[in-house]
Amino acid sequence: MSRVLSMFGGKAPRPRRFRGGTYLLPSLFTVANMFCGWACIVFAMRGDYFTAAPFIGFAIVLDGLDGRVARATGATSDFGVEFDSLADVISFGVAPATLVFAWGLEPLGRLGWAVAFLWLAAVAVRLARFNIQGKEGDKRYFIGLPSPAAAGVPASTVFAYPLGFAEPGAALAALPIVLVPAALMVSRLRFRSFGALIPGRRRSYLTPLVIAAVIAAIAAQPEVVLLVMAYAYLASGMVGAAMNRGQRRPARVTTPVDPDVPAERSA
Repeated sequence: MSRVLSMFGGKAPRPRRFRGGTYLLPSLFTVANMFCGWACIVFAMRGDYFTAAPFIGFAIVLDGLDGRVARATGATSDFGVEFDSLADVISFGVAPATLVFAWGLEPLGRLGWAVAFLWLAAVAVRLARFNIQGKEGDKRYFIGLPSPAAAGVPASTVFAYPLGFAEPGAALAALPIVLVPAALMVSRLRFRSFGALIPGRRRSYLTPLVIAAVIAAIAAQPEVVLLVMAYAYLASGMVGAAMNRGQRRPARVTTPVDPDVPAERSA
């Protein structure tokens, strides 16, 4: 188009430029995400677990919005990607580790803080691997449990049962809440992307209805609904892997024997 206009002495239209505030908008969501992680840590240190746990849920929502806002406004940048990863390490790494340690792992002593550190290391590895691999391949799936979904498991558990554990024997129940999601984050299991989980997502009139139903269910019974959602998504990757493994079992191939060939040579 620019060549045609230059032939007639015209000037090609300049590409539309967004104002600086547009590029700042996704970073504001990222800062809010980071603030939620910090608020979770502060309330967890005070022993107010019922208040601390929902901040991880708020961080999950904000983490999903900053990327969508950046793509919608054309404000994606390498800085935004790295900034978002650092915020995720705080909101989905340090914050859940601190929350679960104060809530249930502290009675286990060295084992407790070692397990909490494993969670933090798994989140860092998961985010680093995602940044290197990007979203190549099938965009309907994540390779490994996403760190926001993983953080939702301990957060929803603490929110549903904020009393915590004071005895070492009872505190052992907190170990799988940390170790299982941590192992799945660094695994090669495939998990459905959040957008692909919405029923009727190809029909625009059904999507708001589904979202409204989920919001209404959370408002009615937040402890139960959030707990079921977190553990159902956690189990979906393992169930999908088991189903795919069962479908991919190769059938036994038998070599037909030619009746005209002697048995010694056909073996």
